[in-house]
Formats: sequence, structure tokens, C-alpha cells
Amino acid sequence: MQQHSAFDRYSRQVFINEIGVEGQQKIMAAKVLVIGAGGLGSPVLQYLAAAGVGHLGIVDFDHVEIHNLNRQIIHNEKSVHLQKVKSAAVYIRELNSSIQVDSIATKITSKNVDVTLAGYDIVVDGSDNFTTRYLVNDACVRSNKVLVYGSILAFEGQMAVFNYMGSKQLRDLFPEPPHPKDVPSCDQYGVLGPLPGIMGSMMAMQVLKIITDLPVDSDKLTLVDTYHWRFTTLSF
Repeated sequence: MQQHSAFDRYSRQVFINEIGVEGQQKIMAAKVLVIGAGGLGSPVLQYLAAAGVGHLGIVDFDHVEIHNLNRQIIHNEKSVHLQKVKSAAVYIRELNSSIQVDSIATKITSKNVDVTLAGYDIVVDGSDNFTTRYLVNDACVRSNKVLVYGSILAFEGQMAVFNYMGSKQLRDLFPEPPHPKDVPSCDQYGVLGPLPGIMGSMMAMQVLKIITDLPVDSDKLTLVDTYHWRFTTLSF
């Protein structure tokens, strides 16, 4: 296999004045945990691995199913029935063999959330249920970790950065999780494949900006409506 230097690989990032060699070194030293290797996690992991984030953790207890493939683009037909974390790790290692990958095949619970998040600088929540979202948020608050949050449904998505340099957290926006019966899901209403690609790319961009100390909007919720093509930012 032909060997390339880090500069060769990441030169188009290094050429950006706001990134440079120092910023790329920060990216390569960063430790990021991604909760969920599904619709949102797929583009997040793609772009963080491509950018050279040195240490990626992936948490997911699920297996790849054929109906995942319209949007969970790090998986393929050969991945069906495999654990998502294993399929995701294969994708990342084939894309960028220099990255350390932790495959954590577990369901986040109140008993394991703190130890699961330990050792990472930034947490990305691409989970698909409110129980996990609030467990992860509360653990990030306890350990003072930055949380990049996203959610999707049909044509619409949300994104925010929580707990960043003293900024607000999920409970400041939504104090309590809704009742499960009141929550629509992708299983009921579906999701159009490019939507998680858009939202996950935005989340990955925020992660890279946090790592490289670039300006990050906090105490803001970005709403994306791809049906009407509306992008709205709300302060909270």
C-alpha cells in the first residue's frame, strides 16, 4: 500500500488559514465519541474519519438491517445482520487506517453512561430515542463534556451544541423528555435519506470547529425543513 504523509492527506484542510498545521494537529489528537452508528452517525463518522480525528468511539447495540441502507451510508448489503459498530469500524479503517476506533456494542444505560463517555473530549449524540438523549446529556453535564446534538424525522431535522464553554444544555431547551407515546419515530413516519446526510454533516462541522477553536454558536437551535427548504435558528 502506498504511504502518504499526514500533510499530503490533509493538505486541503491545512491550507485553510483558520486551520493550518496547528489545527490539523488538534484534529489528529482529538477523541470523539459518537452515539449511534445509524442515519446521523454515518455522515458524522464519515467526515470525522476523513478529517483525521485521531480517536473515534462508536456506541450502538443494534445490527444492520436492509431498511437501514437508504440513509445509513457507511453500511452496505454485506453488512446486513452485522453489529453496526463492527460494520462502522470496517468502513472507518478502510477510509483512514491511522485512526484508533473503539467499537462499543452496548445500550446506553444509567449504569454505564458515565464510564462509556469517559476518555473522550467531545460527544456526538445521533441516537434515535429520548431516553438515551437525556442520559447522555446529563452525563455530559456531570463531566463537563461538550455535546453536539441532532435529531431527524421525515423531512425535518434539529441540531445544537450543548455544554460548550459554559453554554446551556438540553434540559434548558427541553426540561423533560416527552412521553414515549407522544413521540413520532422514523419507524412510523420514515426519513428521506439525504436528510441525515445534511444534519450529520452539519454536526461533524461543529465538532471540527470545536476541536480547532473556531467560533461555534451556542444557546442556539438550528431547525432544518428540507420540504420547504427553510433553515431557522432559534436562541434559547
